[in-house]
Amino acid sequence: MYHGMAKAKEKERAVHAPVPAGILLVIGGAENKGEREARRKETPSDFQRLEILKKFVELTGKENPQIEVLTTASSEGDESFQDYCTALAELNVSHIGHIHHNSRKGAINDERLVERVQNADAFFFAGGDQLKYTSIYGGTSFLAALKKRYIYDSIVVAGTSAGAMCLSTPMIYAGNDEVHELGGMIKVTTGFEFLKDVCIDTHFVHRGRVVRMAQVIVTNPNCIGIGIEEDTAIIIRNGLEGDVIGTGTIIVLEGFDITEASIEEFTSRKPITIRDLKMHILSSGDCYRIPQINPPHV
Repeated sequence: MYHGMAKAKEKERAVHAPVPAGILLVIGGAENKGEREARRKETPSDFQRLEILKKFVELTGKENPQIEVLTTASSEGDESFQDYCTALAELNVSHIGHIHHNSRKGAINDERLVERVQNADAFFFAGGDQLKYTSIYGGTSFLAALKKRYIYDSIVVAGTSAGAMCLSTPMIYAGNDEVHELGGMIKVTTGFEFLKDVCIDTHFVHRGRVVRMAQVIVTNPNCIGIGIEEDTAIIIRNGLEGDVIGTGTIIVLEGFDITEASIEEFTSRKPITIRDLKMHILSSGDCYRIPQINPPHV
């Protein structure tokens, strides 16, 4: 009997968490939606209209994919949806659905949500307030169905600004530039966990959010931080392999080698201190492999 139990445990240890078949497109916000007068950056990159949204469509592998746009995080959901409809129409996409909920009760009682998840090729989480996404969809059959499809089917899940931040865990939901240097002032909760042990932040260079991200990393150096600038994105394949596109930069913070930090003063509202925090600055064409420190598990 003992031998049988030992073999069962050995077999259990040999089972690895599945490698996601889906693709993530994580966008730093303010992606070009077809504007000819550019938010042009002073970078060596050539300005390209619709570059990121064009890549979003290409990643589906279909000329006219079925796309579901979620605007629940926005207080102007209809306007946001119309902006994406106009941009996607320029890319010859006509099968576009709109998902928007003002309450968790509405999401739980929306019986067609799971069916729509099964029929779509791609999902796009628009910007707004990321806490609306997690508080309304967390623990729902909709989110469970979407994550299952992401793991087992070759779908595309994209998010921009707040819609990008909610894809990771941990997820920042508060802490602006007035307090981001003060220890303990950044508020974090659990995101949708499409990326585990990864914190996503957006509008990163434009809004000076390096110290904000550093606070998250120093409190849990097992986690990495990926800060994405506007009109810039990272494509994640196999849950690990990242490719950068867009006109700006991505900043990755790794805390594995942190030697000193003022953690004991995090409740005293003093500026933080961190030594030996590692940073990568990446731009279009660069690759980054997300390190796996924790053993894979579900």
